Amino acid sequence: MNDYDETTAFLGHWGHFQKVVFFLLCVNTIPNGTGTLSIVFVADIPSHHCTVPEVNLTQDWLNAIIPCLVVNGEQELSRCSRYRLDVVRNLSAQGLIPGRDVNFTDLEQEGCVDGWIYSKDIYQSTIVSQFDLVCSDHWKQPFTTTIYFLGVLVGSFFSGQLSDRYGRKPVFFAAMAIQTIFTFAQIFSASWPVFSILLFFGGLGQIANYIAAFVLGMEILTGNVRILFSSLGVCLFFAFGYMMLPLFAYFLRDWKSLLLAISLPGLLYIPLWWFIPESPRWLVSQGRLKEAEAIVRNAAKQNKVEAPQIIFRKMLSKEQENYTVFDLIRTSDIRATTLILCLVWITLSIGYFGLSLNSSQLTADPYISCFISAAVEVPSFIISWLVLKRFPRRLSTSFTLLLGGVSLYFIQLVPLTLPEMSVALAMLGKSSFATSFALMYVYTSELYPTMLRNTAAGTCSTFSRLGTCLAPFLLQLSVYFKYLPYIILGTLAVVSAFTTLMLPESFGRPLPETLQQMLKRERIKCPCITRKETPEPDVLLESQL
Repeated sequence: MNDYDETTAFLGHWGHFQKVVFFLLCVNTIPNGTGTLSIVFVADIPSHHCTVPEVNLTQDWLNAIIPCLVVNGEQELSRCSRYRLDVVRNLSAQGLIPGRDVNFTDLEQEGCVDGWIYSKDIYQSTIVSQFDLVCSDHWKQPFTTTIYFLGVLVGSFFSGQLSDRYGRKPVFFAAMAIQTIFTFAQIFSASWPVFSILLFFGGLGQIANYIAAFVLGMEILTGNVRILFSSLGVCLFFAFGYMMLPLFAYFLRDWKSLLLAISLPGLLYIPLWWFIPESPRWLVSQGRLKEAEAIVRNAAKQNKVEAPQIIFRKMLSKEQENYTVFDLIRTSDIRATTLILCLVWITLSIGYFGLSLNSSQLTADPYISCFISAAVEVPSFIISWLVLKRFPRRLSTSFTLLLGGVSLYFIQLVPLTLPEMSVALAMLGKSSFATSFALMYVYTSELYPTMLRNTAAGTCSTFSRLGTCLAPFLLQLSVYFKYLPYIILGTLAVVSAFTTLMLPESFGRPLPETLQQMLKRERIKCPCITRKETPEPDVLLESQL
């Protein structure tokens, strides 16, 4: 097959056709930005303490029945215990004064047998207050986030293969429908298990439509417009959606109202089926030349240019073969590339989402914290766009990973009197991970050929969700050592920064159309180890295909 970019060069880079595709696919990422991290507010833990039923107690005993604990140097009411109600009732009836006539250390405590009272200073309700995910059921709160990202993991894995088999467009719209329907259905959950099941299926479509739209734009757009789309375009619109999340949550303090506001915009995408085309590059790789030519001719008509009489002249039969995820480990070079990318994606995911999920703890106001966490991504994506235009992918990704890891290491060195410095370093790490994420989406898509591109992106995204599933529990390690999560994240980032240097370079090269073109790129090299390699003749490459 002739090079696709050269064959379709007559269309130009920035005609009416490209502008429509660019804008519609970018707008698609706004619901992803709003919905992906909505769990920060939906599953946040409001202040709470044991319910005290209406009994005849003096005001002194009503004020003292909940024990006080010292947490991080500050006193707060116990969240999971109270003094035994029958004992307190007897002491109150005798007219004894707590703290004067009665020593609190002598009083027996009991759990919240009558339930909990939740503060409504910040939230009217969350799933934590709705389903009492506290105390003995506290583990369900981080596990809820893990369930969601397990859905994202499964969706990423299967959507990539389905997209390479059946097309980018149907998978994109199917994933958008799944995301919208199941997010809306969560509102009617009667219990935590039901909510978790619906949340899992909602996660199936959450990132799957993002990846399909990303690859679709990468294959339709060309030149600098492709770089603009894959870095500044989709990523910036994702950040805008993310910044809208705390705005929605601020005015909609109830978790059901927030989910309703997040799900309804998905209905607006139904008419876009008639405006967003299938990827002609993918159609050509499948041997569906007539359909590909029809789309390209329509694009030429929109751009007011004349198309050649015959656009796609030649199609090799081997390119029509169906490929699977196992082709990502077919040869030693492809296998090494895939394994390194999976490691980097896991690191980026656990770092990005770990810091994002922890954003509500940055300041006393979770809405401001979330907005800050979202806002730092805007300059990150602008930087990624500039970097993608001018610098090699390998060194750029390695540098941003290293910067993120080092900034997290330094947090433990900040004095307690300078909390703003800790927040700044955490946001520098978050910004570096966001920049690296934008670079890796492009880098991964540039390394693999058309028939494996979405499978590769979906597989790497699947592995990254393993890190995302671990992120909520990683944050819990702070109870053992405050800075342990930052040390782990920093170590992973530094290790990934050096392994990235072993990847092939893709800067300034056309997208590979076949496995043979991918294999002919430079071999993976370890900068610390020099080994003698035996070149593989083209005959072997042909047999592998």
